[in-house]
Amino acid sequence: MNAFSIQHRSSSLLFTLSPLSLSLAAALSMGAFTSAQAEDSTEVFESIEATSQKYSESERLAIRRSKRELFFECQQVKTDAARLACYDKVAGDGEIPTFATVKKPLDLAKTFQSTISGNPQVVLAENVVPLDADTVEEADEVLLVDSQVADNVQLNGVAKSDQEILAEVGVTQSEIEKYTPLSLAYDLDKNSERGTWTARPHRPMYLLPLYFNAKPNRSPDTSTREEEVYSPNEMRVPELKLQISVKTKVAEDLFDSSADLWFGYTQQSHWQVYNEDNSRPFRATDYEPEIFLTQPVAADLPFGGRLRMLGAGAVHHSNGQSDNLSRSWNRAYLMAGAEWGRLSVVPRLWARVTADGKEELDDNPDITDFMGYGDVTFLYDFENKKTLGGTIRYNPETNKGALQLDYIHPLSNNMNGYIQIFQGYGESIIDYNHENTGIGFGVVLNDWKGL
Repeated sequence: MNAFSIQHRSSSLLFTLSPLSLSLAAALSMGAFTSAQAEDSTEVFESIEATSQKYSESERLAIRRSKRELFFECQQVKTDAARLACYDKVAGDGEIPTFATVKKPLDLAKTFQSTISGNPQVVLAENVVPLDADTVEEADEVLLVDSQVADNVQLNGVAKSDQEILAEVGVTQSEIEKYTPLSLAYDLDKNSERGTWTARPHRPMYLLPLYFNAKPNRSPDTSTREEEVYSPNEMRVPELKLQISVKTKVAEDLFDSSADLWFGYTQQSHWQVYNEDNSRPFRATDYEPEIFLTQPVAADLPFGGRLRMLGAGAVHHSNGQSDNLSRSWNRAYLMAGAEWGRLSVVPRLWARVTADGKEELDDNPDITDFMGYGDVTFLYDFENKKTLGGTIRYNPETNKGALQLDYIHPLSNNMNGYIQIFQGYGESIIDYNHENTGIGFGVVLNDWKGL
């Protein structure tokens, strides 16, 4: 039987957990089984067998029952990240594939302290479980700074009823952080088994068959490009809006600091699919390739927050049009990633990159007046896989910006209902200097909720 060797901390008993058991744990985490159905799947837990002969059959049976009960208790945890951490804790830590080894983030406070003291050096955080040990016994060690959560301590974003279960199993806050949306999106705690050069979720991947614009931009223009005029029949309401967005990890664990290099691509389209009189054209399509570097870090923030990531990147944004409809710009940006319990926040600050002496060729010289100098993306995880996310942009000099809100409601294991509301400038780059309010209804792919 192909099995992983795992050690349970509470019993110090070495046993094997088959892939079938791991599959059931994953199914439980997704809500695919009820407790009654899982009780009937006794063959899964019968695959957990003790390898030491010093335990009697009755003792091994008691241990298997204890494991089974803990799995069912974990199923009751409502927060996705905490529930997955609970399963992981019950299964135990042992000799696992290298892709699952823990990544040590930079300790910003200690790195800064060593720098100003005249001894500059990179200091890695120590509150991690060393899963990349050479033996099961070494992998079972937990550093003292990563102490277990007491019954009377509240984990960020975890309900009281869940705290008791997690405390009983021995789940720590750092173990929960391994399964937060921010950690999973950017491999902050461990590298994904997908490795490099494979497609990964980036921004939301959605389809909105019904998208309503309160004020369509039927006369797009800029200070350097002449106005193009469309009739109400040429640009109808409603339309279809869709977005495709993927990223891939180009390289991982760079500079001996767990840094990763990524390439991302996002394409957003507004499709006049209900405009049969004009051959149902695509009204606007935006293309955004980008490359960026992420560095896991560890630092405390006010109000119980945690800084989890720093990064930098460059992005090109254009619409592929020519003459009067052409719009484009390039940006270099700095970003960060932080968490306050169930709330994940990714702020970015950018600067436009332009070619010297080519101002007269600029399609949109005033684009930063409307698009600002940065944005903030956020995602809040409710119970039962419901989320509220969005993006905020604002330029205090011109008092212009935009707000987009995204509400996601699960419909099945692979599909979610999606409502998007937009208000402000720059919903697409052709509309960067046009203010509009829009609302759309459709679906978003599971795991493509964006951050």
